Amino acid sequence: MIQLLFLVLFAEGVMALLLLVKIGPLRELVMKGLDQVKMGKGPATVKTIAGTMSVILLSSVTSIFKIQNKGAKLGTMSPMDQVLWRTHLLEASLIGFSLFLGFIIDRLHHFLRKLIGLKSNVGASKQEAERLQKEKLQLKEKEEKALEQIKELQQEISTLTENLKKLKLESEEKDKRIETAEVHVAALQKQAADLLLEYDRLLEDNQNLQTQGLGYRG
Repeated sequence: MIQLLFLVLFAEGVMALLLLVKIGPLRELVMKGLDQVKMGKGPATVKTIAGTMSVILLSSVTSIFKIQNKGAKLGTMSPMDQVLWRTHLLEASLIGFSLFLGFIIDRLHHFLRKLIGLKSNVGASKQEAERLQKEKLQLKEKEEKALEQIKELQQEISTLTENLKKLKLESEEKDKRIETAEVHVAALQKQAADLLLEYDRLLEDNQNLQTQGLGYRG
């Protein structure tokens, strides 16, 4: 029993050391092993073993107190009682250290698993932050391009506005020229009508003169 407890204590010590100090892939192997132990019927088995060891520990402690009380009554312990007392004390100590190391290993595994989860979350958050930073840079580039395009459009609008003003002025000048030309045409039409009336009058006077001249000849 004592040799088995020494073996268990040594194995737990090595396991606790590997959890505390990262030596190559050994920590990952121990973590995977503990994960397997905590799956399925593993927890129930561990609790059963721990309960059994606790009962043995309690029995050893009870035996220690019985031997001490017996020695106190007799005033001295026999050699056999001394051997039994030391054996039970060693057994109780080994079981107590084994249970304590088992608890430490369980807590180490729990906190390391949490730490791994936090590192994964931090890694994911870092990737998300990098992705958002890239998107921010892309949006900034798009914004700069959009501002440049807006400036170009504003310049085009200014140019078109100036051209439109020039065209409007030219149109107004052309309208004025057209009005002037229309007035001039109207004046020419009136002058032509007057000339036509004058021409008809002159023809009529000419015909009258010709008629009078023929009358005189006759």
